[in-house]
This record gives sequence, structure tokens and C-alpha cells, in this order.
Amino acid sequence: MKVYEGTDVRNVALIGHGHSGKTTLAAGCLFTAGATNRLTRVDEGTTITDFDDDEIQRKLTISTALAFAEWSKKKINLIDTPGFNIFINDTRAAMRAADAALVVVDGVAGVEVQTEKVWGFADEFDLPRAILINKLDRERSDFERTLASVQEKFGRLAVPIQLPIGSEKDFKGVVDLVRMKAYTYAMDGDGKGKEGEIPSGLADAAQKAHEALIEMVAEGNDALMEEFFEKGTLPAEHIQTGLEQAIRERRIYPVLCGSGLRNIGSDLLLNFMVENFPAPTVHEPIPGQLNGQEVQRALKDSEPVSAYVFKTVADPFAGRLTYFKVISGIVKNDASLVNARTGGTERLAHIGVLAGKTIQPVNEIHAGDIGAVAKLKESLTGDTLDDKSSLISYPPVQSPEPSIAFAILAKSRQDEDRLSNGIQRILEEDQSLRFYRDPQTKEFLLAGSGQQHVEVIVSRLKKRYGVDVELKAPKIPYRETVRGKADVQGRHKKQTGGHGQFGDCWIRMEPLPRGGKFEFANEVFGGAIPRNFIPAVEKGIVEAAANGFLAGFPVVDFKVTVYDGSYHDVDSSEMAFKLAARKAFKAAMQEAKPAILEPVMNVEIQAPVEYAGDLMGDLNGRRGRIQGMDTKGSTQIIRAQVPMSEMLNYQNDLISMTQGRASFHMEFDHYDYVPALQAEKIIAAAKAAKTGEEEEEE
Repeated sequence: MKVYEGTDVRNVALIGHGHSGKTTLAAGCLFTAGATNRLTRVDEGTTITDFDDDEIQRKLTISTALAFAEWSKKKINLIDTPGFNIFINDTRAAMRAADAALVVVDGVAGVEVQTEKVWGFADEFDLPRAILINKLDRERSDFERTLASVQEKFGRLAVPIQLPIGSEKDFKGVVDLVRMKAYTYAMDGDGKGKEGEIPSGLADAAQKAHEALIEMVAEGNDALMEEFFEKGTLPAEHIQTGLEQAIRERRIYPVLCGSGLRNIGSDLLLNFMVENFPAPTVHEPIPGQLNGQEVQRALKDSEPVSAYVFKTVADPFAGRLTYFKVISGIVKNDASLVNARTGGTERLAHIGVLAGKTIQPVNEIHAGDIGAVAKLKESLTGDTLDDKSSLISYPPVQSPEPSIAFAILAKSRQDEDRLSNGIQRILEEDQSLRFYRDPQTKEFLLAGSGQQHVEVIVSRLKKRYGVDVELKAPKIPYRETVRGKADVQGRHKKQTGGHGQFGDCWIRMEPLPRGGKFEFANEVFGGAIPRNFIPAVEKGIVEAAANGFLAGFPVVDFKVTVYDGSYHDVDSSEMAFKLAARKAFKAAMQEAKPAILEPVMNVEIQAPVEYAGDLMGDLNGRRGRIQGMDTKGSTQIIRAQVPMSEMLNYQNDLISMTQGRASFHMEFDHYDYVPALQAEKIIAAAKAAKTGEEEEEE
């Protein structure tokens, strides 16, 4: 396997909504570049980048995968990312390794909700990007309509550099608006276009689009603008130079077209990525921490070795696989590097480059390139591996908190024994998961981005580690809060002979805005409560809030100010003030209009138009609030906000309402007050559960 310098590498993230065709597009590029000897298919389960059993079975990308194509003496690392909401956190983490993004848009559906989300990720990482309108061979596909959708969402900077030849089943080629040539493709899908003149029926449209492209390219470049005004046009080589600069500066988001399934346009796409996307070595220096100081590290071979771990895969046979991007220096095979987080030394034996699940061995990997290694001891996603002489640490990508939790129960004692090890391996791979024991219910909970996410993990536990578990209905993470203010005293006094206990505090309680969590303020003056007892007051409040007041759910979004009190020289202690604070908390909650909060989810449903009325009626019955509706062809998109408690059985209900023709996704949005009737039921259920537990203990 050839080793590439960083200047000859392109790291490209394929991003977009689920089922927009990213994996099929990658398969076409790999075949055209000769990385595979046949055109692999998602439907056949043969693609290089969807190799997990669950991905093959579900026909969707669950986890980011990489494969490289060698083209025009350059190496293109294709980063194939998930496009469905419940797996989108993996996309964001992987984009840290990219230097450019190709946004894949379905030529039938146009810009969908997750397309906008991943576009935001590309903004977050300052990635140059291009847009590819895919599936132009499909029935009801429309380049002009989809381009309008793209420009509506992403603005006038989205400029076509290609036009399609033909449409739907007659789509057969692409017009290159830079060189003003046409490329047509044979039906066998070999990916190699035949160059020719632009068809006469497209000549006027191509000329008009060519002129619009020239104007956009020249707009931010004084030399090109001057040449354009002088000659009225630009030669192809100057358009190309200006386009490359404009893409790097994010002044243009070029729009390309093609079909991944029929492999139309993949050779032009490979050319485009080589010519226009920046090499990692032109990236701005990467910020990091070195000896407690903010520093920046250039992506150069001459700098000390450092590599950022952007993904971890738990392989039951190969052990832990670590995907890393070399930020600086040259990582050599068998190198010993230090983990900046743990201080431990890792030996990188048998490093390689990724082709799906296969690691092709190499002797060294240069700055800017991506590699992988198996069986590191302690390095996880977000870690930095360094030369021991310069322990720089790059900031990790933070994963959002999971939105839904399920109780997980091993089916047998044998499964119970193996559960901990299996879960631990999977947690190393997927940092958006949480596995914990609920101290109140004593249940083990597995929390993820959605029901399908958790079901995939359960499937992996069984297939990879032989652990059979069942899921129980998720516990709704209710919270409690206050709507009013209170000003109360908490006094704890106990005399038992010898030293007694005495603590006395006055507190004010008031609500905070949603998401405010908890604030504690000390306004005690004159030593009414000695300074060393103030932390005990705060601790007492925090402990009491964790156990709730109305129904045992944590109390959030409130502020407590301790402003007065008294103490005893002998009998006062931290414990006494902690108990006094607990009493004050309970007294304050009684006065401060306590209420229960419930998580409210953003829900988006895609269904045939004829089901829209039934679906909206059903959402209203679930206390949902319709936020908006769109129609795309024969598909109705409904957006609503619905309490999580009303969505637990939604998947099955949606299947029965639409004969399985609809899909939905949801994500946590905010907490809101529970209506009085539901709140009474929640409180009554909590009290009944508590009474039952107490009877069992007796």
C-alpha cells in the first residue's frame, strides 16, 4: 500500500439525510477508482462502508465508516456517515476528521431535516463543502426543483457547476459548466464518462449557468473580476483556480449532480474532490492545550507527532479498533505514543489505512492522513496520542445527553454475568449511550438517542457478545420545579445528653428559567452562620432536591439564597446545618407552588398525504402541538412537539395507522409543565409505588 504525503490527501465527509444515497455514492466512487472490482449495492448488503450486520439488515448506515480511493495520484478518504437522527451524533464526531464535506441531497425529496442539521455541523467545523444532487435517475426526481430547495435553505452561494443530461429513467450524463463539456455514461455503470459536445437542447441553459458561475467565481477575487470586466468571460483554467479558492474560503458551495445507483458522474466527482477540496495541510493550525497553555499546532510532518482519536469500534475478534487522524508529525508502525488524558503509553502495532472493515497495513502515516490501529489499551474517542516530548491535547467533540432510557434485564444468570463486559465494550464505541443504575428503582438503564438506537445496541449485544437481554418500557425522566417564591426557616435541634445538634438557617427560594438547573447564593453577614457551615447548607439543599418533593423526581430550575440563621458554639456541626437545610427545603417547596415537568420531544413524521388528517388527530390526542407541515410530492411532513410519555408506543401505532408506510424520528427539545390531571396521576402512582416498596421491606 502506497504512503501518501498530506498534500496528496483529501478527507471528505459524505453527509446528508438518511436514504439520500451516501453509501451507494461511495460504492460508485470506489468502483470507478478501482478500489473494488464490482459495483456493490446496499440492497445486496455488499457495500464496503455498510458492513455491520444491523446495517445490512436495516439497509441504513448506523455507524461512520471509512474507505479510500486512489485517483489522479491522490488519496481520497471517504467518510461515510449516518443520516438518521438517532445516529447523527456519530456523524458530528466523525466530521472532526474531515477537511471538506460533500452534502448529498435526494433529487426526489430535496433538502430534508437532517440535511439542515449536518449542514450546521459543517458550519461548526468550518468545513468547505459542495452539494451533490443524487438519485436523478429516480421517478419524480427533478434537478431544478431540488436546486431551488437547496438555494432556499443554503442561499445564493449554492451554484451549479454541473447540469444533468436527461431526467428520471432517461438521465444519462452530466454537463461540466467549468470546461463546457458533456459526459455521457453507459448503462453498465463503469463510472467512466464519454466526453463530447453539449447537446443542442441544453446549450442555452448551459451557457446561462456558465455565465452565472463565472460571475460568482470572480465576485470575491479582484484579479478575476478585472479580467472578467475586460474580456466578458474567463478561460476554464482561471475559472478552475478561482473556484478552488472560493470553495476553500466558503464563498461558493458548488452543486453537482449524479446517480450513485447507476454510477453516473462518479469520475467527475472524484476529479472535483481532487481539484477543489483542500488538502489537510492547508488547514488552519489546530488549537489545543500544552502544559496548561492554549497553543496551535500546524498540520506538518516536521512538527512533533500528535494524533486525534475520532472513533472507536468494538470488534469482538480484532478487539478495540481505534480510528485516528494524524494532526502533526509522522506516525510510524510500532511507534509508542502517550495518551495525553491518561498519561499511559500506547504501542501502535500494525497501523493501517481503512477500507471499510479491512485495515490495509502501512509503514507510516503522514500529517493530515487518517489511519487505524487495533488493541490499544485505554485510548478512547476524543483522546490525543502524542510524542512524549510534547503532550498536546485537542478538545474532544462533546456528545449530547441521550433522550430516552429503557430498563434492561438479562434473560438468564449467564447473560447477567456477560452483560457488564459486553456493555462496556459498546460504550467505548458509542459515546452517546449511557448505562447506569437508577438508585430509586434499582433498575439498570440503557439510554440512547431513540428506541431504534437502543434496539440496535441490544442486537449487537446478542450477536457480538452472546448476551441476551430484554427491554422494558422506558422510565420517563420527569423533573420537579417551583413556580413561586418562598421565604422560610429551617431549624434542626436535638438534645440527647452530651453534645446536641443545632442548625438554623433562613432561605429564599425562587424559580429559574427552564434549563437553569440550580443556583446557590450566600448572603449571610455578620457571622450569623459561620462560613465553614455554608457548604453544608448547600449540600443539604442539593441532597433534598435530588429526592424530590411531590413524586420523588429531582427538583430543578430553582435558586436558593441563604441569608440568615443562628448557631451554637458547641452543638452546631455540618450535619446539623445539612439537616436544617433539608427542613428549610421542604418548607420552601410547600410554599413555592411546586410543579412537575415532563420532557417534550420534537417529532417529525413523514407519511403519504392521505394519512395526514388521521396522524394530526392522533397527535392532538397525545397532547401534541403541531408546529408545521410541508408537502413534498405525495409525502406529507408533519412537525410537532409531543410529551415523551405519550410517544412510548408510537412506533407500533404509526405502523398500524399507515400500514407501515410512514416513518418518524424524535429528539428531546425541552421540559414543560405537566397538566394538573396528569400530574395528579403521576404523584398518585409514585406514592403507590413507594407504599408497595415499604410493604415489601416490612
